[in-house]
Order: sequence, then structure tokens, then C-alpha cells
Amino acid sequence: MRLWMLIIAVIILSFISLFIGAINIKPSDLLNWESLETQIFLISRLPRLLAIILAGAGMGIAGLIMQSLSRNKFVSPTTAGTLDAAKLGIIISMMFFTSMSYIGQILFSFAFALIGTFIFMQLLERIKFKDAVFVPLIGIMYGNIIGAISTFLAYEGNILQNVDTFFQGSFTLVVSGRYELLYVAVPAIILAYIYANKFTVAGMGEDFAKNVGLSYRAVMNIGLIIVAVISTTVILTVGIIPFLGLIVPNLVSLYLGDNLRKTIPHTIFLGAAFLLICDIISRLIVHPFEIPVNTTVAVIGSAIFLIMLFRGKAYAKK
Repeated sequence: MRLWMLIIAVIILSFISLFIGAINIKPSDLLNWESLETQIFLISRLPRLLAIILAGAGMGIAGLIMQSLSRNKFVSPTTAGTLDAAKLGIIISMMFFTSMSYIGQILFSFAFALIGTFIFMQLLERIKFKDAVFVPLIGIMYGNIIGAISTFLAYEGNILQNVDTFFQGSFTLVVSGRYELLYVAVPAIILAYIYANKFTVAGMGEDFAKNVGLSYRAVMNIGLIIVAVISTTVILTVGIIPFLGLIVPNLVSLYLGDNLRKTIPHTIFLGAAFLLICDIISRLIVHPFEIPVNTTVAVIGSAIFLIMLFRGKAYAKK
């Protein structure tokens, strides 16, 4: 698949997304700058579109980096406990540091996401049987343990319902002023592209990286920081979006290989296109109402994930 095809797909899907909603808005309505339709377009529809694109691109890149560094095609923020760790950080900050500012909560969540991802990578180094399917199963178990702790704390703090709503994974409440945190993912993606070749070399193993003069640990840490930053911004803005960081990099690698310098642009636009498609479906199934986009992503993503599991060796680590 050509990059220009993905770009055109994102443009077309973006146009469709802008004009789907409970209130019917036509392009001609935007000619009147003072109209209600124009205000809704600027305050709700456009910010929602930008949030979808940034979240889709960001989670795709996060998954791509994790798969490269772990040398396993089934690893992603969903299957490595990264999102669960970020969620735990938010819950702890809400319960035990009630006076903490929003920036403080962001940093707290980021720290937990980084630590959680680092612990998972350490677990990988100690696992002798590194089968392509076995590793993500360990990650899912690890994430479920963190998730269980989060649920217990939320239940004890009587905030379980609020937490479930906050992390639902939906763009329904995205309006101007409530999505700008996602812009933090932009420099993270740029940094990922700058370090793309180093991530590719690091993905070949610590011994190989050291033999070519690469600081393996430094590159690993930079990669984990990028993953934690993107995961934190997405989960704090729109909630948990499963499977996206898992399946998008795999689909790209099928036709383009594993050179990150080549795959990052494709991953950005395919991630955005995939999430746009899921969001459009979520808004059309029960129109004028909508279902959370994480439900649509989970259904489609889990189906693709099962296909990859059944074809496990074809997606094994290179």
C-alpha cells in the first residue's frame, strides 16, 4: 500500500467524520460564520477530528516502538500493561493526592506508565521461553493484575463508577479546550522518527546493538519514555483504546517490513485511518446516538488479533 493512498484515505474519512453527528451540518452551513452549525463545527467536530487523528497516530507509533524493542509482534501498550499502569497512576493521584493539580496528575500517570512498561520489559529479559504468543499472554496477565489493583482501589475509594466512565474510551466529550493535551504526542512522534534507525538496530538485540556502537540502554529508555508519553496523553484525554497499537504496526509490517524509518509514516496514517473508520461506525450504528469507540475498536481489533494468533509463526519476532 502506498503512503499517498493512506493520506487520501485519511482526508476522505476526515471529511466524512466532520459532517456526521446528531446535528446535521452541511458544508454550505459553514459559509455563515455566526451560525449555530459553524460554532458546533469549530467547538466540537473539528477538535474531535484532531483528537481522533492524534490518538490513532500516537497509539500506532507507541505499539510500533514496543514491538521493535521487545522483538515481538504481539506486544503493545494494550498487551504490556502500559495503559493499565497509567490508569493506576491516575486512580492513586485521585485518591491519595486530592489537592494535586491537573499537571501533577499527568506527571503521576506518566511516571506509572513508564515504570509499568519498564517492569514488563524487565520481565521479558527474564523469560527463557520467548514464544511469539507466550510473551503477550504474560503481558495480558501482568496488565490484568494491575487492572485488578486499580479496580480494588477505586472500589474502596467509592470512585469505581467515575473511573469506569473516565477511562471508557470515547470521543463524545471531546470539545475545544479538552483535547489539547494530545498535542504532546506530536513531538513524541517526531522524536520517534528521529530515533527510528536506532530503534531498528536496538530491536536486533543488545549484543548486536553494542557491537555497532549503539548505547542500547539509552535507546531503550528513550523508546519507553515515548511510549509512556503517548499512552498517558491518550488515556487522559479519551480513555483506553485497545488493540490499535497492536494491529496497526502488524498490518504495516506485512507489506513494508520492519525498518522503522519507512514504517513510521505509514503507521501514523493507517492508525489515524483505522480509528476514523471505527469512530464513524460507532456514530452510525445507532445514529443519532453513538456507542463508545473503544467498543468498536475492541470488536474489530480482537478479530484481527485472533487471526494473528492463529497465524502465530507468520507474525513471530524477526
